[in-house]
Amino acid sequence: MTTRVLLADDHKVVLQGLQRILDRAEFEVVGAVSDGRALVEAEARLKPDLIVADISMPLLNGVEALRQILRHNPRARLIFLSMHPEAVYATEAMNAGAKGYLIKSADDAELIAAIDTVMAGDIYITPSLEGSVLHRLKNRPGASGEPPALTARQREVLQLLAEGKSAKEIAGVLNISDRTVEFHKYRIMEILGIRTVAGLAAYAVKSRIAG
Repeated sequence: MTTRVLLADDHKVVLQGLQRILDRAEFEVVGAVSDGRALVEAEARLKPDLIVADISMPLLNGVEALRQILRHNPRARLIFLSMHPEAVYATEAMNAGAKGYLIKSADDAELIAAIDTVMAGDIYITPSLEGSVLHRLKNRPGASGEPPALTARQREVLQLLAEGKSAKEIAGVLNISDRTVEFHKYRIMEILGIRTVAGLAAYAVKSRIAG
């Protein structure tokens, strides 16, 4: 049976390259999206066997998207294909429930091997990070990689603020009122002890909520 794959990356050239690689390997690409919110929607609608996604995406980053997907589909399988070669990113991804982590310097053969490994029921971590990530996972049992004290909705608002969106734009993305957005913004400021939007943006980048 052909493996059905959903792709997510905010760079069109990356999506096109992945499509060609997977087509040659006789996988079925059922969809390609460019932001995390679209990924959550597409996964629920298309029900792919596997997702290959970037971490740093607009509107909702890949890790937060994965957490939302797993809430309604605990059996979802996702491999992150990321530009970040640091173990901290891979560790956060695996803690969130990812089944694989590759960096974008990987070649076609490694991507196919990762997909085959995950579809066989195992996890795949690119060899240059595997030892460090497994050590971190072993010594941080139960760690979620989430910034402390912020709710899922607050992390969504924080990412959108860091992307420069206004309260009205955020309200439209999240389907909530402007007043609710402002409530979340000031609550986040209170929790983090940060008094400016610029400070929130810097925190979001440092905490890997926004790229």
